[in-house]
Amino acid sequence: MATDALSRVFAALADPTRRDMVARLSEGDATVSQLAEPYRMTLQAVYKHLRVLEEAGLVSRPRGPQPRPVRLEIGALDLMDTWIERHRDRVEQRYRRLDAVLAEMGRDEHEEEHRDGRRGRPEAAGHPDEP
Repeated sequence: MATDALSRVFAALADPTRRDMVARLSEGDATVSQLAEPYRMTLQAVYKHLRVLEEAGLVSRPRGPQPRPVRLEIGALDLMDTWIERHRDRVEQRYRRLDAVLAEMGRDEHEEEHRDGRRGRPEAAGHPDEP
């Protein structure tokens, strides 16, 4: 069920107008008319965008007389945040493992250079592995 809700949230936010509405509502509640002001679209089109955001659980409008405030719902954002953080943690773990492997390789390379430098003399005419 959470995956379906998450899919609805991401699908709703795929539209730049709806992302902009969510960004505006993050600063405070607004009426539909206030949300419609910056857009060159009909009020009916704004209501369609809001319906998608409502169905995804991103916004709500309380029952009652007009004008009703539209408010951002934190639950849908928490759902996205949980999903994003889970994957961010996995990626960061991969990078930490890669950093550790690279550091180990660097230490091995440094030790090898140090050992070669201690010989102090060029190889004699004999076999290079002879002391």
